[in-house]
Amino acid sequence: MKSSSQSSAAWALRLNFQCKRTAVLLQRVLFVFAFGFFHCSCRADEAELKLHTFQEPHMGTMITIRAWAGTEQGQIDELTLSVRKAYDRIAALEQIFSDYRRDSEVSKLASAPSEEPIPVGTELFDLFQKSRELYDNTAGAFDITLGPLIRQWRLSRKNHRLPSKESFDRARARSGFHLVVLNAENQTILKKVDGMIFDFGGIGKGYAADAALKILREEGYPRSLVAVSGDIALGDPPPGKKLWRVGIESLQLVEDSSDLQTISIANASVSTSGDTQQYVAIEGKRYSHILDPETGLGLTERIGVSVIAPNTTTSDSFATAVSILGEKEGLKFIENKRGIECQIVTLRDGRETIIRTDGFIEDSQLEAKKE
Repeated sequence: MKSSSQSSAAWALRLNFQCKRTAVLLQRVLFVFAFGFFHCSCRADEAELKLHTFQEPHMGTMITIRAWAGTEQGQIDELTLSVRKAYDRIAALEQIFSDYRRDSEVSKLASAPSEEPIPVGTELFDLFQKSRELYDNTAGAFDITLGPLIRQWRLSRKNHRLPSKESFDRARARSGFHLVVLNAENQTILKKVDGMIFDFGGIGKGYAADAALKILREEGYPRSLVAVSGDIALGDPPPGKKLWRVGIESLQLVEDSSDLQTISIANASVSTSGDTQQYVAIEGKRYSHILDPETGLGLTERIGVSVIAPNTTTSDSFATAVSILGEKEGLKFIENKRGIECQIVTLRDGRETIIRTDGFIEDSQLEAKKE
């Protein structure tokens, strides 16, 4: 676990459009950078706080934890122990949800015989229930049972070759929530066919971020954040500030961080899903890493989605769902959902088009109103 302390008190997160279903370390690590110093008007005890940064690899990415705490060695040691608990919690969840680990709970469920109710742990059942609800609400756009199709698409991306109709049909026959029976009373899961694979890439990281931030709060560090790939859980704001500032990349890469769009939030979560870097060109056509459940191939429309929500489980899964639903249906899905805001960026002929819900307000809009 790498750690460091930083004394700047005005901070922002750079939220990258990263692959949410990758098994390798991210090529570009999500990071927090300073927008500049400010004169702290906080209480004396708050003025002595410093921002401490920790990084550790889990879930196929580098996970960043930042927390405000004291600067004395004893205080730093106590914080380090608390952060260790947060990372251990993430590691424990990875052992439950990861389809890359053969000994994980979800992998054991996948390899269990079909037509038999399999008892599972509370957390795995909870995530299945949340995923099923979102599957129903999005007409199947969000679907954790698409593991066979997702693995097939990964192989196609690697080999730069589209899957055959026969292989697609075989994968499709083992995918779909209609093949899963959840029994809440007995906390069991039954698969109707063998060979199913469950992929939590569109919700698991958000779930882990929520769990880690909860531990930091319980340990006495409410001014904290947890960044897991494109999913960020934010606690109380920095001392002397009302909000955290979060930077969001567009679909077109920018080199200067000052060009990033920014939003300001606290005690909430934000997730971004898109394909700025994770894509492949096959037979002259560009495909995203994000799977289209209808075709079994990557999306061909350029889209980036940012969702603000009360928790990261929701922001992560909703960002994934909207990416698949597309601009029109995605916005319709988000509208009228209390506490949820969304921005959708599409790229056509090299030009970005941005639509937002009314409550998704970037900092430049707020600054313009002040003027």
